[in-house]
Amino acid sequence: MEPDPDDAVTLQFFDAPEPFLDAAGGLLAAQPVLGSVIASVSERVQRELAEGRDSWAEAAAPFPRWWLVVRDSSGAAVSAAMRTATFKPYPTFALPMTEVAARALAATLHERGELLGGANGALPGAEVLARATAELTGGEMVTDKATRLWEATSVDVPPAPEGRLRQATEDDAELVLAWFTAFHEEADEQAGREPDPHSGEHNTLDSALVRIREGVEWLWEMPDGEVAHLSGVSLPSYGVSRVGPVYTPKEFRGRGIASYVVGELTHRGLDAGHRMCLFTDQANPTSNKIYASLGYEPVVDMAEHLVRAPTTP
Repeated sequence: MEPDPDDAVTLQFFDAPEPFLDAAGGLLAAQPVLGSVIASVSERVQRELAEGRDSWAEAAAPFPRWWLVVRDSSGAAVSAAMRTATFKPYPTFALPMTEVAARALAATLHERGELLGGANGALPGAEVLARATAELTGGEMVTDKATRLWEATSVDVPPAPEGRLRQATEDDAELVLAWFTAFHEEADEQAGREPDPHSGEHNTLDSALVRIREGVEWLWEMPDGEVAHLSGVSLPSYGVSRVGPVYTPKEFRGRGIASYVVGELTHRGLDAGHRMCLFTDQANPTSNKIYASLGYEPVVDMAEHLVRAPTTP
């Protein structure tokens, strides 16, 4: 059977965030919650480059960073993806895309010798991309983590526990950095996975300081001054702010701190006119239950996939 020309897609790659945002702006504006990760990361990189910094250079990845717009047969932008993650295996992140587009992307990366070790984003496109890559390389696709994107259009803020909410300061930078790492490791534990200290965002003291200076990291301080919780909330991109990470050390859990902080930050965002979203790990029933009780509702299921190289006999 001949392929339907209406299914044809064009892949338009970009090596910098500014022209990508120009090309994908209409799509991201039309789907701002779905596009929250791509938009906020792209804008952060844009700010970095304007300030003369480049976290990608520090990552020393064996290929150039890129952004992608998928265009249909009429030339309209219908999906977007990026490969900007500064941690191994440098996974892609994609908006919903058709099977045709996902397979075309897998083939293009394979043809240019760019090994794709991971594919994250909306289903089923992210899974198709990972599976097609595994087929081309003779490797194996593994679903590493099932995630869910949620949005709150209203919020029920629970009663405040003892203590106070305050923005992190530069004096808190080392603690914030340590808790970024602990968040990823303990999230794996809570979901029943083997903790991976290299998973998630690559953070440094400098990147923690940047986030603190942007005013996006919040701490809960107990009456005696001890810090007991961290929550982040991103700068708005296309009118959407994303909550995360959310971390409470084990000794302070069970006091309602995380529920209150996320509820309060969500309330403040909604009150400022922003749309508010967050991600959960589907394997962690506690966080899913907490956010649902605050008023968050599921938007789309996503997943993180690994593509393992073929084993040699």
